[in-house]
Amino acid sequence: MKTEALNLREIFLHDVPLLDVRAPVEFAQGAFPAATNLPILNDEEREQVGICYKEQGPEAAEVLGHQLVSGDVRAQRLATWISYLEANPSAQLYCFRGGKRSQLTESWLAEAGYSIPRIQGGYKRLRQYLLDIYEHLPPVTLLSGRTGTGKTLLLRQLEAMIDLESHANHRGSAFGKHPAGQPSQIDFENAVAIEFLKKNRPLVLEDESRLIGRIHLPLTLQAAMKAAPVVVLEDSLAARVERISQEYIHEQFSILLALTGTAEEAHQRHKAMFLEAIDAIRKRLGGVGHQELRAMVARAFEVNSMQLHCAWIERLLVDYYDPMYDYQLGLKADRVCFRGNTGEVLAFLRDREAQSSPAAID
Repeated sequence: MKTEALNLREIFLHDVPLLDVRAPVEFAQGAFPAATNLPILNDEEREQVGICYKEQGPEAAEVLGHQLVSGDVRAQRLATWISYLEANPSAQLYCFRGGKRSQLTESWLAEAGYSIPRIQGGYKRLRQYLLDIYEHLPPVTLLSGRTGTGKTLLLRQLEAMIDLESHANHRGSAFGKHPAGQPSQIDFENAVAIEFLKKNRPLVLEDESRLIGRIHLPLTLQAAMKAAPVVVLEDSLAARVERISQEYIHEQFSILLALTGTAEEAHQRHKAMFLEAIDAIRKRLGGVGHQELRAMVARAFEVNSMQLHCAWIERLLVDYYDPMYDYQLGLKADRVCFRGNTGEVLAFLRDREAQSSPAAID
């Protein structure tokens, strides 16, 4: 018996498991957080079928597809889908447009006694649904503050917020690269849209530029942020240096150690990341400033001195980040609605959070 697919809103609201039978190359370009890629055609097979389609037409391409996925190959892929369905009985099925690939998958599973709802319109329709959310965003408030004030830590103490840097897997500056890399642009957009859908109310976002690493914010989100009220988090230089040293030296080294498995390799990668970041802002530092700061970073890593790390972090803040932030804040001074320390800002935002009502973004 054929099972009807849920509506798209329900699929994303409830993190319904999604069986994505597109080729791995398509999945890598963009997918959904709850999706698992178990392709009916691998990349090479998809390419062969595509060439056949262009040269000989759709009927010949379909015949070739059946030839490529037959016998043991078909049996193995069917077994993989069945295993997935048994572990995820509420799963929904899609391919790119809801066409031949997902139809065949549904048919083969039905022959084996398994029913799975197939999403009409496939990935393309799911993706468009999420893109439409960006056209109806709720009101947002920006949490701003100089580098190292602990904006992200404070943000995570709120319920009505979206952590854009977490979704981008990047801390939003030349030094913000995460060892594990960033998601695809489409994966980022999809994940953030789902959060907007789920939270469905006025939200707090960290004050970001249009780029977080190589990820760019959707234009409508940029526009909403440019018009949003701004709350400024303040802290002392000493506290900011200490916080940055913990996050970027201690914590980042621990991540690299887990990824590499050896302290020496983690240390070398850690050092290389920071020298690369210093080089990326060479023009803004000026020739002499760049060389001096680079030497300070290299020396701190060579002798493994937290005191020396704190020295170059402080200089970077005073000479580079603070002037740049102060200039940017000056451009939005008329939108600043509150400023204070961690406790004051948290209390202010929680009070606004308690007073806010859900925003309709359906």
